[in-house]
Amino acid sequence: MRCVRHIARRLTRHLSSGPDVILRPYQEQCLLACTQALAGGASRIGVSLPTGSGKTTVFISLLSRIAVPTSNPRASKALIVVNSIELARQSAEQVARLFPDWTVEIEQGTKHNASGSADVTVATYQTLRQVERIKKFDPASLKAIVIDEAHHAAAPSYRRLLANFDPDIKHPDPEFKPPVLAHKIPIIGFSATFSRHDGLALGSVFDRIVYHRDFLEMIKEQWLCDVRFTTVQASINLKNVTVNTRNGDFNPTSLAQVVNTETINNVVVKAWLDKAGSTRKSTLVFCVNVAHVEALTQTFRGFGVDARYVFSGTPGNERQALIASFKAGQFPVLINCAILTEGADIPNIDCVVVARPTRSRNIFAQMIGRGMRLSPGTGKKDCRIIDFVDSASRVSGIVSVPTLFGLDPDAVSIEDETTESLEERAAEAIALDSRDTIPQPRSVTYTDYEDPFSLVNQASGPPQIAKLSRHAWVGCGGNIYVLECLGKGSVRIEPFEDDDGNQHFRAYYTPTIDATTAASLKIAPFLRNRQVLTANDLSDAVRGCDTYVKAKVVFGRMQLGLLRSAKWRQTPASESQKNFVAKRWGKRKFESDSESENKAEKIAKLTKGEAATIITRLKHGAQSRYEKKVKVALKTAKETEKEDLRRSREDVRVGPLSG
Repeated sequence: MRCVRHIARRLTRHLSSGPDVILRPYQEQCLLACTQALAGGASRIGVSLPTGSGKTTVFISLLSRIAVPTSNPRASKALIVVNSIELARQSAEQVARLFPDWTVEIEQGTKHNASGSADVTVATYQTLRQVERIKKFDPASLKAIVIDEAHHAAAPSYRRLLANFDPDIKHPDPEFKPPVLAHKIPIIGFSATFSRHDGLALGSVFDRIVYHRDFLEMIKEQWLCDVRFTTVQASINLKNVTVNTRNGDFNPTSLAQVVNTETINNVVVKAWLDKAGSTRKSTLVFCVNVAHVEALTQTFRGFGVDARYVFSGTPGNERQALIASFKAGQFPVLINCAILTEGADIPNIDCVVVARPTRSRNIFAQMIGRGMRLSPGTGKKDCRIIDFVDSASRVSGIVSVPTLFGLDPDAVSIEDETTESLEERAAEAIALDSRDTIPQPRSVTYTDYEDPFSLVNQASGPPQIAKLSRHAWVGCGGNIYVLECLGKGSVRIEPFEDDDGNQHFRAYYTPTIDATTAASLKIAPFLRNRQVLTANDLSDAVRGCDTYVKAKVVFGRMQLGLLRSAKWRQTPASESQKNFVAKRWGKRKFESDSESENKAEKIAKLTKGEAATIITRLKHGAQSRYEKKVKVALKTAKETEKEDLRRSREDVRVGPLSG
């Protein structure tokens, strides 16, 4: 115990010589929003500040402004919860620098054992998951708890910890007994990305967000450094990369199989050499997984670039030394995966290479945010962001520099652009674009003429077929059209593709004989198909088939019966027609309540022409094609709704959080 306090005092003396920090205007605004919310009775609040905005300075300053509760004079201490030893060291050093009179200790692993009695203790949440470690911190002695990288706080591991300090936070274990506390302990969360895209509700921990600043705003106000954006088109086919159903982002193993290739790695390094190699001193590269990190590092070295890497398996001392060397500018390229996304304070970074596609705006913002800290002492003027967009097959939901500004990655080329120029281009695109593109469906609607039981256009199908012929052609879905030839068979037009993928049409005539005659001869009533023609377009196919039917199948005055306007079509449907339609309609899979209620009435009112058309469509597979189309539409609508919900979780707004 004495040793820990001695280290804390020594750390304080060592760091207290720095100049007093003058808070920026937005930091003061943030502190005011927090203190007003706490004074108004809120106790679990969130703050959203981008990377490089000085979150650590803000929350330490906030601790100095939170008074000891009058109901419990013992509650004078504070606990800061972080998720890595690097963040723990940074926070402890900043506490000592800003408030040299405070004692500060670190609670982490086996090397850092805090006493629990320091003015401020910085602890990793992994360490606090151990029962004997969390018991050091008596709730009655705490005036506030700060959660850094607070977007993690909805996870069960965090709630298991925080439930010990607030009975309103639900513990994952239903057997857990909430504590009886002497006073309400403010729990304040800080994050650059105060949102989650995996469905876990931050409202289960925090009541509301009281302050939010977007990183684009911070760049324009020059609190973050200027940024130069470059997007590189790469032949990355992400179509078959699997997506994690929990968080909506790509599965790393599946993604690495596409991204971690010799070709793509060469593209990444050559793009860096072309855009940044001679002008940038400190480049941070983000990869998919460890194998990708190692392979890309070797590719950089193969081009004569001193590149080194760090990942979660890098020993702590080695990692610390490597990052210190990178900060000192001793080598130009540091490559990592999922280790420097959060909490890395390396201001000299003047180039970020995003070599791993993501569907998470949070992760993308965290990656490019690593290079946005101001660092005039190193000669840094701006930061180059290089990302790679999928040019082989556009996959929905991918976040890139163009999508960040609402631009279409396929329609724009981004080379040495600034935030201002990209916002101007986005504004121009909105002004010029009448949105000819079809939006993703948000509900399922069906075209009436595709429904085999629909009576729109006499159930003949798409309107254009009626313009091509006076005959009662029936659209059966899938660009298939059938003309019944008054008991003498039918002509069917269907599409096909040639070797070059061009669509054409061909037609067949299927003769029939009387059912009684067929039965007596013990043969099927349908005879062998005869090919009538092939045509380049539907218009030629219909005209050719009309000519064939009148010349070879239906003769004289009987041809009047082929017309849509034929008198027989207006007479009431026969009982056998009605029974056939009713039987098949009863097996329908997709049907609204109103359709079901009116079904019997519609069948009773059918004409012979309407019934014949419905029967034709059913016999030629219209029902199965329609049901398949409905299934696809339902699936698309469901996926769109899910994607909209995922994206909405990444929107951060000041106000209440839903639980």
